[in-house]
Amino acid sequence: MNKNEWLENFLEAVSTCGEEGREAVEYIRANKIRIGMRRARESVGAFWTLAKSAHLNTRHYTQESSLTDPYAWTLLIHEARHLQQGILTAFSIYGELDAWQYQYRTLKKLTGKQLSELHEELLSLPLNMERENLQHARKLMTRIAGKSYGANFLPLYPIHKEIKYWFAGS
Repeated sequence: MNKNEWLENFLEAVSTCGEEGREAVEYIRANKIRIGMRRARESVGAFWTLAKSAHLNTRHYTQESSLTDPYAWTLLIHEARHLQQGILTAFSIYGELDAWQYQYRTLKKLTGKQLSELHEELLSLPLNMERENLQHARKLMTRIAGKSYGANFLPLYPIHKEIKYWFAGS
């Protein structure tokens, strides 16, 4: 199957993931986000780039496997969420928590299955700007994805708010 066929089939599969999937695909199409497959670190399932693209990791997916795997579909929803957030929010634990929760709530609705204890704990966290909460989210993300995931390098808040916190204390 060529890339264009795969892409149309993949986006069609993602769009079946309820409102979240339809919105992600609409955003991708409206903003001409390029979707593809590339090799990345083992701890990464998918990733987005500043050049308005999102990719599944070829260490985990092939074109064929991505067409039948709800986890791959919700990974694209996660990456589209980051692109919607914008760079300042996407490069923060707050942005990651939002995208992880959005992805895993969608996955649960889609499959009807309970997630692991760590995933369920992450889903139970409030999406807010409390530092203690975001530090806890960072720890959970690291336990789930491993230290090489890189959550320890992200600021807790979107960077403009993180800088304000460090200088003004709020």
